[in-house]
Amino acid sequence: MSTRANALTSTADSPAAVTVEDLQVRFPVRTGVLRRTTGTVRAVDGVSFTVPARSIVAVVGESGSGKTTTGRALVGLSPVAAGRVLIEGRPLAELRADKSLPRTVQIVHQDPYASLNPRMTIGATIREVVHVHRTVPREEVAARAVELLGHVGLAPELADRHPHELSGGQRQRAAIARALAVEPRIVVCDEIVSALDVSVQGQIVNLLKDLCRDGDLSFLFISHDMSVVRHICDHVVVMYGGRVMESGPCAEVFTSPRHPYTHSLLAAVPVPDPRAPVPGAGTRIRTEPPDPASPPPGCRFQRACPFATELCRTQSPPPAEARGRTVACHHHAAPEVRRALTERNPAR
Repeated sequence: MSTRANALTSTADSPAAVTVEDLQVRFPVRTGVLRRTTGTVRAVDGVSFTVPARSIVAVVGESGSGKTTTGRALVGLSPVAAGRVLIEGRPLAELRADKSLPRTVQIVHQDPYASLNPRMTIGATIREVVHVHRTVPREEVAARAVELLGHVGLAPELADRHPHELSGGQRQRAAIARALAVEPRIVVCDEIVSALDVSVQGQIVNLLKDLCRDGDLSFLFISHDMSVVRHICDHVVVMYGGRVMESGPCAEVFTSPRHPYTHSLLAAVPVPDPRAPVPGAGTRIRTEPPDPASPPPGCRFQRACPFATELCRTQSPPPAEARGRTVACHHHAAPEVRRALTERNPAR
């Protein structure tokens, strides 16, 4: 059994860090001079998943799938229209009411400038957070800031530099240190390595793995890079059109995808050898994602799925359990579908 599988098994009996049940996030569509509401964007439409304690769970999907909105909802930045979000067993609204949400859940954005003040030095930014949240006595604030920088692999002398004086990887590490300054137990990472080169991506990914292993931390890792997800995560949630298509242990989803959309994502991973055959060509996505303001009836993936039938066009597939994972597909168990996905399996 792999290390990731062992990590997930070891947390199976622990209370979940995050439990999301039928989450819905909607935004009004306003038009005209008077900005009247003429429609609703269903950015997230009935999403459910769990983040076990001390694990890394990935939410993956293409742009517009709702993965970032889901992450923002967990930290209170996007309105929850319906459904339930539990943070360590407590409702999200309760954490917001007693103002303990920032001390429990933090978010690291794709652009470090979203969380780093360009007019303040890195050390001053971290010291401000430590001071405001009073995680240590006042006389220990400066030492704690230096300790946090070392915790994410930054030299103490970088505390006197401004964000523009750091490299992209250093800025992202500083943003992680700022998030850790409030001593959260859950961190949402929103595409934090997408703008970095491959070598720096590896450093950040290894940092997150070390933080998860050595500290009492759980991560929700939002990404569209399947190669990075495969390297770092215990569990993966695949989203498309605001809904979950498939979820399960990372190793199993990558080696034997059950949903055609999952297979198409894996088939889109670049192959280093240009002479190698292109895997999964039959399940490549050939249409744009559905309009969240006017989603089609039935399965959200029906227009791009090569296996879609009339049932897929009229009825939304309910989540079905399939050997330890959840699949939202009417035909995931059909022999011809399983055979097609197995024969073109990109992970083989």
